[in-house]
Amino acid sequence: MLLRRAILDRIATGEVDLAFRRWTRPTVRTGGSLRTIAGLVEIRRVDRIDIADITRDEARRAGQELRELVAFLNQKEDGDVYRVELGGIHPDPRVALREDDDLTDNDVDELVARLDRLDRLSKRGAWTREFLRLIGDEPHVRAQDLADGLGLEKVVFKNDVRKLKALGLTISHSPGYELSPRGKALLVSLETRR
Repeated sequence: MLLRRAILDRIATGEVDLAFRRWTRPTVRTGGSLRTIAGLVEIRRVDRIDIADITRDEARRAGQELRELVAFLNQKEDGDVYRVELGGIHPDPRVALREDDDLTDNDVDELVARLDRLDRLSKRGAWTREFLRLIGDEPHVRAQDLADGLGLEKVVFKNDVRKLKALGLTISHSPGYELSPRGKALLVSLETRR
């Protein structure tokens, strides 16, 4: 579920607290959260509804006029219409994590174990340290260029970088990536241990 920046700003102020989508299967769930560029959006409730039951007030609470919302939902024919009740926007915990560069030996051991697990689960073999070094050496380079240099498809490369980002080791930019302070500290520790 994608939310435009203008809508995210209105969610943050409390002006927007609903969204409507047509899905064959919901991409969010009640009690979950949605990671966005503005932070984590709380998903309070997800209900399948009949499009005819959407009120003008609900459309306004979704940041649209009713006729615009209905036209948007009717762009797709397959799937059901869902009403998504949104909570506030909370800070993404990865942001604080990536800034934490005061790594103890225990922190490094834990991160190394997580990287080793990612390497073991990969059909290509070990990749995590190579990606960290590459991103460290070539910050802000387009994902396509980095993927091409590794002989990978861009979607595969980006999916793997997301795994490093979840550990607080990288930061996404447009274009490219860079190592977070945590990622830089880990890379220094790994080089020291060699």
